[in-house]
Amino acid sequence: MMTAVAAKGLSIRGLAKTFQTVSGEEVVAVLPTSIDVAPGEFVTLVGPSGCGKSTLLNILAGFVKPTAGMALVGDEPITRPDIDHGMVFQDYALFPWLSVSENVEFGLERKGIGKAERRATALAYLKTVGLQDFADKRTHELSGGMKQRVAIARAFATEPSVIFMDEPFGALDALTRRFLQEQLLGIWQKHKKTIVFVTHSVQEAVFLSDRILVMTARPGRVKAVIKVDLQHRRDFRSAPFRDREREVFEQLDEELAKTFNLEALDLSHD
Repeated sequence: MMTAVAAKGLSIRGLAKTFQTVSGEEVVAVLPTSIDVAPGEFVTLVGPSGCGKSTLLNILAGFVKPTAGMALVGDEPITRPDIDHGMVFQDYALFPWLSVSENVEFGLERKGIGKAERRATALAYLKTVGLQDFADKRTHELSGGMKQRVAIARAFATEPSVIFMDEPFGALDALTRRFLQEQLLGIWQKHKKTIVFVTHSVQEAVFLSDRILVMTARPGRVKAVIKVDLQHRRDFRSAPFRDREREVFEQLDEELAKTFNLEALDLSHD
C-alpha cells in the first residue's frame, strides 16, 4: 500500500467564469466566489439546475480555466488536472479495455508505482468497496452501482489530497444510491480526504456533508453556507436531520422561483 498522504485545504479567491456563445454573446456562469475548505472537510454544492455547480467544480478540478480569480490546493494554484486531485464523474469514466483492477491501478501507474504495489493497493481499495472478487472482470460485466464503486476506489487509491465528485450517484436507483452513500461515508471517515461534492439531492447533501454551500440561480454564486453539525451516522427521519433539510430548502426556494420564473416557492414543508 502507498504511504498515506495528508489531506490539504482548498482556497477559492474571486473565482468567476464567463462563456462566449457561438454568436459572440457572453454568458456569465459563475460570479466571483470565495470559499475556504478545511483539510479533510466534506463540502457539498447544491443549487438550481444550470446555476454553475458543475462549472465551478470543473474549474477546481482543472478541467476549465476561470475567467477571473484563482483556486489553490494547499499553497499550489490549480491550473490543470493533477494526479494529486481525485475525480469521480456521474458516468463512471472507466476504461472498458482494462480490468477492474487495472482501472484502479491506472493513476498509480502514472505516479510511477511498481506493478506489485499497484496490484496490492488496487485490491485493498476494491476490498474497501466490496469488489475484491471482481478485480479481474471487465467493466461491462458490472452494474452501474458496481462501476461507480470502482470509480470511487480509483479516486482514493492514488492517495490524493483532495477529491472532486460531480453528482456521482445521480444516475443510480434509490437503493443503490443509499448503499453507496453509506460506503462513501465510511471510506471518507477512514481516510479523511478533502471532498468537494456536487448533488441535486438536498437529502444526500445533509447526509454526507460537514457544510453545504447553496448557490444562486445563474449566474451562480454561493449565497449561504449551512453547517451540518450532526453526528454520523445520520438518521434521515430524525427531527434534527429534517431541520437541516428545511434550512437548505428555505435558501433554495427563491432561487428555484427565479429559475422557473415563478412566484416564491415553499419547498420546506413536511
